[in-house]
Amino acid sequence: MSIWEYANPKKFIATADAVLPWFSGLAVICLVGGLVWGFFFTPEDYRQGATVKIFYLHVPAAMMAINAWAMMLVTSLVWLIRRHHVSALAAKAAAPIGLTFTLIALVTGAIWGQPMWGTWWEWDPRLTSFLILFLFYLGYMALWEAIENPDTAADLTAILCLVGSVFAILSRYAVNFWNQGLHQGASLSLDKQENVADVYWYPALVCIVGFVLLFIVLVLVRTKTEIRRRRLHALEMRERMG
Repeated sequence: MSIWEYANPKKFIATADAVLPWFSGLAVICLVGGLVWGFFFTPEDYRQGATVKIFYLHVPAAMMAINAWAMMLVTSLVWLIRRHHVSALAAKAAAPIGLTFTLIALVTGAIWGQPMWGTWWEWDPRLTSFLILFLFYLGYMALWEAIENPDTAADLTAILCLVGSVFAILSRYAVNFWNQGLHQGASLSLDKQENVADVYWYPALVCIVGFVLLFIVLVLVRTKTEIRRRRLHALEMRERMG
């Protein structure tokens, strides 16, 4: 069986319908379990107090904001190279989800930063690159809506996605590129000195899995919707021409 079989809209929809109930159930279990565990059953940090618990929303959202753009990059490349419409529609479907994750990361970061840094916002390299990524999400979605021809829109948004990937990379590695700035290093690291304590790590891991599953569920649902919308558009065009 080849992965390209799922470029067939009927095959994609049938597979999505089969896995969605399972992924949805696991997403709910992980999100509810991880957030309840993290917010109600972990201790306050000796320096950050209760504000440390925003970590369970901020870190998974920030990770998925970047990974959503990475998924859009891959599917955009598939569109440009193989011209599979499902891949272009999957990229389009993922954009509002990635935008929402980016907004959650920015807002929760500001809520955490105000008591820790004494300011809601700082032009820190990672924060700035994340804000630019947010603007790229908005521009990507606006470009889809501005162009009537769907194939032309897919081509131009795919190119925009390639350009925006630079800022997705900067968002992920800004702390490594620039040592200056208020933003701390990676909270989840293979380095035991940087990584958070196990009491915070385990519920955070459950939350991250929940966010990944939630992203998959939402992308599948929205991609199915985009496929059906494209079919409807094609039927309307045929009626006009006929």
